[in-house]
This record gives sequence, C-alpha cells and structure tokens, in this order.
Amino acid sequence: MTSTLIDNIGLLVTNDPLHGSLTAERSAAAVVIEHGLVAWVGDAADAPAADERLDADRRCVIPGFVDSHSHLVFAGDRADEFEHRMTGQAYAAGGIRRTVAATRAATDADLLANAERLVAEMRAQGTTTVEIKSGYGLSVEHEERSLAIARRLTAETTYLGAHVVPPEFADDPAGYVELVTGEMLAACAPLARWIDVFCEAGAFDEDQARAILRAGQAVGLGARMHAGQLGLSGGVRLAVELGAASVDHCTFLADADVDALAAGDTVATLLPGVEFSTRQPYPNARRLIDAGVTVAIATDCNPGSSFTSSMSFCIAVAVRDLRMSPAEALWAATAGGARSLWRDDVGVIAVGKRADLVLLDAPSYVHLAYRPGVPLVHRVITG
Repeated sequence: MTSTLIDNIGLLVTNDPLHGSLTAERSAAAVVIEHGLVAWVGDAADAPAADERLDADRRCVIPGFVDSHSHLVFAGDRADEFEHRMTGQAYAAGGIRRTVAATRAATDADLLANAERLVAEMRAQGTTTVEIKSGYGLSVEHEERSLAIARRLTAETTYLGAHVVPPEFADDPAGYVELVTGEMLAACAPLARWIDVFCEAGAFDEDQARAILRAGQAVGLGARMHAGQLGLSGGVRLAVELGAASVDHCTFLADADVDALAAGDTVATLLPGVEFSTRQPYPNARRLIDAGVTVAIATDCNPGSSFTSSMSFCIAVAVRDLRMSPAEALWAATAGGARSLWRDDVGVIAVGKRADLVLLDAPSYVHLAYRPGVPLVHRVITG
C-alpha cells in the first residue's frame, strides 16, 4: 500500500474541532493518505515524503459529504405528482403507497440497479457516506429484501417498515404496528443498523412511534425519526426522549421542540430538497443553530418529495432559504451528517480518520452556494 501526498491545496477544510473553529480552514496546506486513512495534515512546507503526489492545483479540499437520510431502494416515477404540486396541489404522505406498489412489483435486479445508479450519482457529486432506508416494501418479504439490497451499497442501513400503513392494513393499523415490531423486525434487524418511523398525521402517531422505536432499540438498533414535516406534533420531543440519533425534517417546530433538542443529543437533520420540491415553508435553521442545536443537512433522495442526489444543491438551498452561512451549511452536510450517524471517522479530515476527501474546481467551498447547479466536484477520494 502506497502513501499519497496531496499538496498545493488552496484552501483545506478539516472540520477538526482541535483547530478551534467550525470548519477549521487552512491555506497552503497538505494531506498525506496511507492505508485508506489520513496519516498527516499540516502546512505544505512541512509535509513528509510520500510514495505518490497529487497536485491539488490550488483547489479547495473538503471532507466527503455525509448524506444521512435517503430512500434509494424503490421503483417507479412520480414526476406527475411534482408537476401537480408546482401548479398548486398540496403535498401529502399518501403518494408513498404508490411507490410501494411499484417497488413490490419490481425485481431484485431492477431495484439494485436503480439504487446503484443513485449511489453513483451521489459519489460523483462528492458524497462518500450514505444512509439508505427501506420503507417502500411494507411487508416482511419486501422490507427484508430492500434492506438486503441497501446493505450491498452501505453499512448505514435503516429499517423503515413504519413509513406508512400499507393498504392491506388500512382497517387495522394496530395490527400493522404489531407486524412492524414483531415478525418484520425479526427479519429486518440483522440487515439494519437503525430503525426509523414516520411520526406524522397520515402515518403513525406518537404512541405508535414510541412502541416501534423502543422495539428496535430492544434488539440493538439505533433510533431515528421523521417528524415535524407536515405540522406540529410531539414527535420531535419523543425522539429526544428516546435518545434518537436524529430527528429529520423539523420543518414545523414549537418552542418546546427547540428547547428539547438544545438540551439533548439528538441531531436535527434538515432536508431542504423536500421544501424545494413541495413548496412547503423552509425550516428555520437559524433558530436551531442559535439555540445550540446540532444541525445536519441531507438530501432525502426519494421519488416523491425530494428526487435529488446532490448535497451541493441542498447546501445552496440551505444558505439561501434556511439562512445558514456557507460554513454552517458545509459543516452540516459533512460533520453534522456524521454526528447524526454516530460516526466520528467521516465528515472530518484529521489524522486517523477515513481518507474521504473532495477536491473542488473552486478556490473556496463558498462556491457550492455561490454557483448553484454548477458541477464543481473535480475529484472524489475515498478511504
């Protein structure tokens, strides 16, 4: 295994908290990679010898993006729903069932090929760590196979049998919760690291969500939650109460929700692609950050409410419409995502961490928001 020196870096963003600032930026820097890990970081003039050299040509180097919320195992297309929303139709959770029908009808090969294509899109745009949820199967057989497919693409797999109640249980939601926490959980837990639940009107209420997450935690899964997307509820505070790693969406928050997040360790993961695609109000990131809440940004890549695989796009929207600074948005899309996955080996460029780096065709990460829609990723390096 050879070592590689990356030098002539115009601006290096490390996110290393030891350097005392949010993104810990440094100019005229260099990085040495060895055995897939960062072996050295410092001033280029002090760089040790290495077997190979990569000239960054004064480009900005950032940690690989950590996309901590995606739904990539699915079939079908819902572009017509997007078109209808753009002409005034409100978003509702019911469209999920349409994707469930298409996913159940698809072959394993088709589902894997589609997920692989989306992961490749993400990688080309700088995402080096991705979480993938199930949730478009909603039966024991189909949830298990969704997770088996996701497991081929990432270690960060999430069991989301509690996405919505499927049509065959429309008259027996309690029976579906029993299935999700019983036979389905037993089949899916060996393939998952996390358990998630959509705690919203039209999906699962707080009591159901509590039972589902506690069942997953009892068999060793970490908890995540969708909450606060469609309106106010107690789901955000429930996530904090249960020690969930992340509560995602957080579009609608009461003061008590913000206070609970600030007092706890649960990350608030914001999904700006959803509001862009649904014309709902954008979440107030400034309110969360100023309260001391840890914030992450993710794509929520899915065929219904946010069909984007671009973290750069989400950063641009976060800066413009969520009122985040470019530094805050970049941190949220890297180190913040890592926090929401209970990871300290990604989202940062520091000695001993995974060598997941992105070279930008730009002098600064500010260009991610300054030049929205422009493909600025020059090269992706993964440990």
